[in-house]
Amino acid sequence: MSQPTARKHTALPKARILIEALPWLTRHHGKTVVIKFGGNAMVDDELKAAFAQDVVFLRHAGLRPVVVHGGGPQISAQLDRHGLVSEFKAGLRVTTDEAMDVVRMVLAGQVQRELVGLLNRHGPLAVGMTGEDAHLMSATKHFAEIDGERVDIGRVGQITELDTGAVQALLDDGRIPVVSSIARSADDGHVYNVNADTAAAALAAALGAETLMVLTDVEGLYADWPHSDEVISKLTASQLEKLLPELASGMVPKMEGCLYAVRNGVSTARVLDGRVQHSILLEIFTDEGIGTMVLPDGAVPHQNDNDTEGEDQ
Repeated sequence: MSQPTARKHTALPKARILIEALPWLTRHHGKTVVIKFGGNAMVDDELKAAFAQDVVFLRHAGLRPVVVHGGGPQISAQLDRHGLVSEFKAGLRVTTDEAMDVVRMVLAGQVQRELVGLLNRHGPLAVGMTGEDAHLMSATKHFAEIDGERVDIGRVGQITELDTGAVQALLDDGRIPVVSSIARSADDGHVYNVNADTAAAALAAALGAETLMVLTDVEGLYADWPHSDEVISKLTASQLEKLLPELASGMVPKMEGCLYAVRNGVSTARVLDGRVQHSILLEIFTDEGIGTMVLPDGAVPHQNDNDTEGEDQ
């Protein structure tokens, strides 16, 4: 009598995908990951929903995600409604006193609320806060440097101190902190607009995060833009530092943030294409990975750290 043939299970590919993720699940378990949410992922409803799913997945997979967000498109739209001009210098938004009121309202009252709502569709997980809360971020006035000249760009701050106690308490309680990049000054009492890339990098370092992930609207760091769209899949801090003067102004805060993070204790910093649904999961839990990874000088990548030549894109 012939043996019965094994039933073909249509769900088997799902099991294989889960098993492929096992080495990363093991390595990242219990680790803190700071994710800077920005770009197109902030304004496209499907991308926003996918982002929220990814962050909740990380939380349930045993990681400790922290989200830091800006709100460039939303701030520009609201300033326009108020008849206020959006102006940028050295890649940073010029922020007048009137503009600062709008920035604070949009970040803490609109963008953060929506993101907290999307995450909390999946359970009582997300808690919103700004850099003002519990002295999380303190700042001083930041001056831009353009052609060697110091330029006043208004209520833009640079972080001078972080107190991560409130964020750590939320993480220990199994929550997902969602942080708006606003800081209060310790010296003049003003509230400052802090670049969200810079804030995410500073927070990642202060938390001793395993990874900083920065979502943007490009595939990663291009090797020879605009002459080529080849993406650099991996580079060291020193290699990145040499490239910084050649980068487009919008990429400078992102890559400076990555550089700061890996030089201050963060194991890897990654720039991802936020236009790709589930880019966070693709980067953390697959062999291929996407985007650009920055490593500390002298770091030895894990064997399965998206280290396949030519496959990162």
